[in-house]
Amino acid sequence: MRKIIVAAVYTALALLANGAWADATALMALRTGDMEKLNFATDPVPVADTVFLDETGAEMRLTDLRGKVVLVNFWATWCAPCRVEMPTLAALQTLRGSDDFMVVTIATGRNAAPEMRKFFDDIGVTNLPLNTDPQQQLARDMGVLGLPASLILNRDGAEVGRLLGDADWSSDSALAIIDALLTDNSQ
Repeated sequence: MRKIIVAAVYTALALLANGAWADATALMALRTGDMEKLNFATDPVPVADTVFLDETGAEMRLTDLRGKVVLVNFWATWCAPCRVEMPTLAALQTLRGSDDFMVVTIATGRNAAPEMRKFFDDIGVTNLPLNTDPQQQLARDMGVLGLPASLILNRDGAEVGRLLGDADWSSDSALAIIDALLTDNSQ
């Protein structure tokens, strides 16, 4: 299995290095397990410039994150699948977080700061941000209809992938996809 993944990563990196982003076939070949739910856009989709709040209440926008590959995860404290998925997002941040990549978590809807902190404390997550979208405006503007929802943004700040439902973001498949996106110089 590992040899298959390595071969697929090599193929994806070769195709992406040659500027083949518009053909997401290379990335789709990396999807196994939970990542099979990950859909890639044929063409990158601009993201909404809607405000969300960081843990201190300061305003942020997804467009502020241009320049790096970003996995944006919409979640809520009441969401049972989010509780299962969040530790894998934390593991992904630990494994791949850098100046070029980050995981951004955004609690959408009514999620009080103490409940959000307790949620993270209960599942042992210490390395992810406690951002919030209290009126669900960003989630609506981004077409998020259920939770959890994860969107992958390229360095230009455009959406290139979307996964609805929970997934293991620390799996070999997820890591291979992130690595391929980090190597893609056509963005």
